[in-house]
Amino acid sequence: MNTTVTARHCEIPEDLRTRATTVMEKVSKLAHRPVRAEVLFDNDHNRKIVELILHLPRGQTRVASAEADDFLTALDRAGDKLKHQLGKNDPVRNGRRKKTA
Repeated sequence: MNTTVTARHCEIPEDLRTRATTVMEKVSKLAHRPVRAEVLFDNDHNRKIVELILHLPRGQTRVASAEADDFLTALDRAGDKLKHQLGKNDPVRNGRRKKTA
């Protein structure tokens, strides 16, 4: 899976870039055949915002964003939000399968 890391209005150190790709690899394991992932770091008037975008087959997209005092905390929060989105919609993982007649 191809992961793109983008920084707007700021510079991101290399260790934070590798951490972002690691987070997206872990999150993408919950998705069914992820196509592409994007991580967006934005420093807007001293607000640290991280947005995670996961592209899935058939045009589906999952997006999670978080804001914190530093980028690492925002990245972890956005990762948790994206994990929650992927986990709650999967009936196999939740044990809620449709009953067939």
